[in-house]
Amino acid sequence: MAEPAEKNHELTFPPEIPVPYEPAPAFAGLRRSRPAVPVRLPTGDRAWLVTRHADNRRLLADPRLSRAAAAAPGAPRARAIPLERDSMTTMDPPEHTRLRGLVMRAFTARRVERLRPRVEDHVADLLDTMARDGAPGDIVSGFARPLAITVICELLGVPKEDREGFQSWTDTYLAVTGRTPDAMREAGDRLKAFLRELVAAKRREPADDLLSELAAAEEDDRLSEAELVTLGVTLLVAGYETAANLISGAVFALLRHPDQLALLRRDRALMPRAVEELLRYVPLAVTGGTIRVAVADVELGGVVIKAGEAVLPATTSANRDAAVFDRPDGLDLTRDPNPHLAFGHGPHHCLGAQLARLELGAALAGLLARFPALRPAVDLEGISWTRAKMIRGPEALPVAW
Repeated sequence: MAEPAEKNHELTFPPEIPVPYEPAPAFAGLRRSRPAVPVRLPTGDRAWLVTRHADNRRLLADPRLSRAAAAAPGAPRARAIPLERDSMTTMDPPEHTRLRGLVMRAFTARRVERLRPRVEDHVADLLDTMARDGAPGDIVSGFARPLAITVICELLGVPKEDREGFQSWTDTYLAVTGRTPDAMREAGDRLKAFLRELVAAKRREPADDLLSELAAAEEDDRLSEAELVTLGVTLLVAGYETAANLISGAVFALLRHPDQLALLRRDRALMPRAVEELLRYVPLAVTGGTIRVAVADVELGGVVIKAGEAVLPATTSANRDAAVFDRPDGLDLTRDPNPHLAFGHGPHHCLGAQLARLELGAALAGLLARFPALRPAVDLEGISWTRAKMIRGPEALPVAW
């Protein structure tokens, strides 16, 4: 029988993360005894935090848990500014179905695969520069971040000269703590203004890129300017920030597990499995998943979440659930099957999943081939991590070879 909400003791969100490269230690206990727990968000709002794998799969696919309702005025929220109401990430069917269908026509596996030679070229160029500059080199500033920004900007068609100012806007826009609401709103406005001008330029002079293709679609299949601008911001932010931290976090994890790194060096055929395991293992997000609001009563994790209450998925916790994964806290590059939730589940499954896999695989393959003796240049325990945003990663990762 489901437990009434009022019987649960409220926790503070985000949970304490004393070891930045591990999930919050509270998750393990919550999965065992309180898989759906009420939390107080940084905004002062309340939500339910859901930690088990099975419950996260259910909530990510349940139409009663609405992203659109979470973007409505006055809805509970985790960040100081509300969610974008015209974003594909905050829409429910049928609006979401229409918009995702239009985007998927351009964001196909074939288009992503066409990027492989360019991604591999960028990897090689960045590694050439690291080798020329000499050890130690920084995986974050010298490799992961420039690779991620170059790939997503080439996919969308962002000119080279416009890429440098993007990082500071993104850092502010994604903040959970440490930035004022006004600063976050201003960063979002600047990102949108930049994309609005870029979309107008693509309509005037189309090129071979994703924004041009979407902007030039036939009228019945066309995104509105607001939809296209918001989509561009979403893809730029996710394709840059998430991909950069995924690459640097994965390299950090391999360096901390030299046995697994040696295994991948010996058997490069393991790369596809290694990519999936690193996606599961690296705790990229504080919890994982966008806040939702129930539009009808839903039972999850043994409690009834009432209409109007907010829910936070915790896929970072779900990916360490012993009910699904053998030795869940261990890194095992041979793991198969690997039903992780790093890309979510259901209607909002990540559009960029294949691109993320391609980038991570190409980055690791390039590093291992160019620097077969890759090793940390500092004590890994002393590495500083970003903590003010929902997406985490090393601030710097010095390596030698």
